[in-house]
Amino acid sequence: MSTRSVKASSILVVGSVALDSVETAKGRVERALGGSSVYLSLSAVNFAPVSVVGVVGEDFPGEHRRLLEKRGVDISGLKTLPGKTFHWQGSYTRDFRSAITKKTELNVFEKFRPELSDAECRADILFLANIDPELQLNVLSQMRRPRLVACDTMNFWIERKRPQLLKLLKKVDFIFVNEDEARQLTGEHSLILAGQNMLRLGPRAVLIKKGDYGASLFACGKMAGLCAYPVRDVVDTTGAGDTFGGGFMGYIANSRRPHDFEELKKAMAWGTVMSSFKVEAFSVKRLASLKRPEIMRRWKEYISLVTVRS
Repeated sequence: MSTRSVKASSILVVGSVALDSVETAKGRVERALGGSSVYLSLSAVNFAPVSVVGVVGEDFPGEHRRLLEKRGVDISGLKTLPGKTFHWQGSYTRDFRSAITKKTELNVFEKFRPELSDAECRADILFLANIDPELQLNVLSQMRRPRLVACDTMNFWIERKRPQLLKLLKKVDFIFVNEDEARQLTGEHSLILAGQNMLRLGPRAVLIKKGDYGASLFACGKMAGLCAYPVRDVVDTTGAGDTFGGGFMGYIANSRRPHDFEELKKAMAWGTVMSSFKVEAFSVKRLASLKRPEIMRRWKEYISLVTVRS
């Protein structure tokens, strides 16, 4: 199946660029490339043109810039400020069910105030990655009538900036959340009820990420669920949800019917395939070396896995 049925729309990603120190049962890395906008971009760029708006410190390695550029990501909107880059340090339980944060150093990210260029304002698709809802609203106010807007969030913003987040949800097409965030935002333990309730808050589609249990879609008065691709050796799940979002939006960027339920299901499948590559290695190592034939082979494997013939 081709992912380029029409000329792909440009995607603008606004979010964090980080240096992550991660430990899992498979090993550890120190100050490796990470951040929500990085994973989103390296996933989505396999399908459509991508630009990133973010901020890093003077310690941000040149090799990371070169990697992003080599993969085709436009980083002209990646600003450097005096100080250090956002740093997250954490570990995962052996089953990868829980992430344990050991240190969060916002550094220059604390001063992040996105100001879009004229070209960035004209992007067809906007993905507001996991940042303060006030910043997400500010970025959205700078845009010139984007065709599609998606956002992600987290439990901290749901608790601390709920009014701003609810205002944002009235203005977006898609929202991506995990299971805990869906329950926290709606007060519903049932993910079915949570997904349906989130639709009433404004988005046209709700994506609930469930880790190795796959993902659920709520849109058009319907719901769908897909299992995760069965990765044999999971190494690091950091950024898997963002990689899923990048694959989803990358496919949608090529679609003539981005709100059609069947198209959204396909986008969810592409997101699932992309996230399966991410977890096979630490940081962006797998995404940085990914070739299109590999993606297409796994897509065919995954579709055969989830298709039931009558």
